[in-house]
Amino acid sequence: MARLELRNVVKSYGIYEAVRGINLTIEDNEFVVFVGPSGCGKSTTLRMIAGLEHITGGDIVIGDQVVNRLGPGKRDIAMVFQNYALYPHMSVRENISFCLEQQKLPKAQIDERITRAADTLHITELLSRRPGQLSGGQRQRVAMGRAIVRNPKVFLFDEPLSNLDAKLRVQMRTEIKRLHQLLPTTTVYVTHDQVEAMTMADRVVVMNGGIIEQAGPPQELYHRPVSQFVAGFIGSPSMNFLNAKLESAGDGLVVVLDDGSRLAVPASRTSEYMSHTGKRVVFGIRPESISSLMPKPGFETIEATIDLVEPLGPETMIYFNIGPVSLCANVDPESEPRPGSRMPLSFNMNRMHLFDPAGGRSLSSW
Repeated sequence: MARLELRNVVKSYGIYEAVRGINLTIEDNEFVVFVGPSGCGKSTTLRMIAGLEHITGGDIVIGDQVVNRLGPGKRDIAMVFQNYALYPHMSVRENISFCLEQQKLPKAQIDERITRAADTLHITELLSRRPGQLSGGQRQRVAMGRAIVRNPKVFLFDEPLSNLDAKLRVQMRTEIKRLHQLLPTTTVYVTHDQVEAMTMADRVVVMNGGIIEQAGPPQELYHRPVSQFVAGFIGSPSMNFLNAKLESAGDGLVVVLDDGSRLAVPASRTSEYMSHTGKRVVFGIRPESISSLMPKPGFETIEATIDLVEPLGPETMIYFNIGPVSLCANVDPESEPRPGSRMPLSFNMNRMHLFDPAGGRSLSSW
């Protein structure tokens, strides 16, 4: 268990910079998830931490040691891969014990570690089987057991759930989170799935184009995104975005959408946006902040024609247009929306976001 630091880390492939000078400190026992679209640099960053990729510049520090020149085997890390990388000709016990035998640990100590890991992961009855006899979830547990027995300073997970079906993914992400609570270890987890990131992490690191766009607790990224990219990437369904202009209205402000709709900015939010009066903005609002409920203070209502309905049991997603832009809203199933019908929709302006259309940065003062 150790603190992990990335100090101005760069990775270049010729003239292409995959990772562009990132700085991040991951505290001892912290569970940090890197998330972002394909090609953003998250897996490359993980491989540099593991020693599987040489860094072009900067330092990687584990504990008090700069590990730039150390090979993977000398960094005291354990990695769980997407494909599990189990030896097919070995039993589960042999797969888990292999790295310990390479370290020439006493047999009694190896047996103790295997027993403890198998009990923790509920795979004791599988120890005599081979990987080909296991389900995807069982193979995942074996791969995790092989990492656990090493008692590493840092755990690294490289999209470990991407080969599992949807139900098993939910189950296994719960298992990994439970495991971290039982065996707190500094953990770096890479995924393209923002739901995994939000549900598992102490802190989420959103990467984009080789840089860290924002890092923080899941709820902070959800409620206070620093950019339109983060706002659109975190949350499912994604945040709605509309081009607009911010105008004055008496002592307050109003967001004027391109179709002419006017949405008053709550008085509590006026001061943070006053300096942008008269400017073009991007208006953002999440689907769950648009409802079919009766409006309250700080809500603005627009009547819209429903284009598409997606019933999901406890909630219903509807899609509608404002001008040429399709928006999504999360409405009460009991309102029984129908495609083609008109419905008044309440926008919770207390949860609105405004972004700079040029650079995509949030105009909020957080």
